[in-house]
Amino acid sequence: MSTWVFLRGLTRESRHWGDFVAQFQNALPGHAVALVDLPGNGSLNQQRSPRNVHDMVTHCRAELAARQLAPPYQVLAMSLGAMVAVAWSHAYPQEVTAQVLINTSLRPFSPFYQRLQPKNYATLMRLALLGATPEVWERTILHLTSHRADESILVLWQALRQERPVSRANALNQLLAAARFSAPTVKPVTPTLILASEQDELVSVECSKKLATQWQCAMRLHPDAGHDLPLDDGRWVAEQVRQWLVEIQQ
Repeated sequence: MSTWVFLRGLTRESRHWGDFVAQFQNALPGHAVALVDLPGNGSLNQQRSPRNVHDMVTHCRAELAARQLAPPYQVLAMSLGAMVAVAWSHAYPQEVTAQVLINTSLRPFSPFYQRLQPKNYATLMRLALLGATPEVWERTILHLTSHRADESILVLWQALRQERPVSRANALNQLLAAARFSAPTVKPVTPTLILASEQDELVSVECSKKLATQWQCAMRLHPDAGHDLPLDDGRWVAEQVRQWLVEIQQ
């Protein structure tokens, strides 16, 4: 049985995958899923977040070894987690046999104003500098990242934030790591699928399109989901992965 490692993005934790884990396992019943939190998030919120992506790779490898889950792995990741996947597959291609990158953006392929759309600058600056209640913070993030989520998701995310808050210092460290990371320009050895949302309000879909063109890898576009594609249409994500695995194994 192959192991899929799921990695979330900035300040998000494993429980933010929500129903998607079950949707994925229903679509790919022969595959196991390992949820890994990055340091500073979720169950590791008391740890210091690394300031570079490569240290996050080191953490993931050590965490899986501690669970006695040996490579090779397949990795599904979004946002900052996708940067970790890219660094991991480049440094240790024998460990990562497939990677699915969701709504990511990478230097040097895309300019900063596509990696974070300018219309969001003021909103995010207010959250970061002035602070906000868990309700305001999570409602804002949900508005920026989802087109389909209902009030129940907001309630869940507020509870997660109150139970395992991410410190401002760790959030800044993660932002710094994301800003500093530069992806390899050469096509990955690891088979790669890029999934992206045409209507992503946070990161321009052009980032994924440019990456797919540069690396000459498979890409699938969702017509109306938001940045959090697994939240808005997890069944679609799982089905794209299932179909792609069939294609690359032929």
